[in-house]
Amino acid sequence: MCICINCNHIAECSTYHLIESRHKQVHINENPSFMPEFPVIHVNISSNSRINQIDWDLVECLSFVEKPNSWNLNNY
Repeated sequence: MCICINCNHIAECSTYHLIESRHKQVHINENPSFMPEFPVIHVNISSNSRINQIDWDLVECLSFVEKPNSWNLNNY
């Protein structure tokens, strides 16, 4: 699971912007200005006979500041 959804920096984070792009999601912020320190992204690849799926999750980041429910777009 991506820890970004509970991080205070989600709206300004360039790494989260990258993850949004990889998931083909609408960006919270088109021009993020925050560069997190040492983000660690796990890329999980799964497949079956019909489809391949790639999931990008930020699992560790020295800049992480907990703020539950930060991903909720109603907060912005």
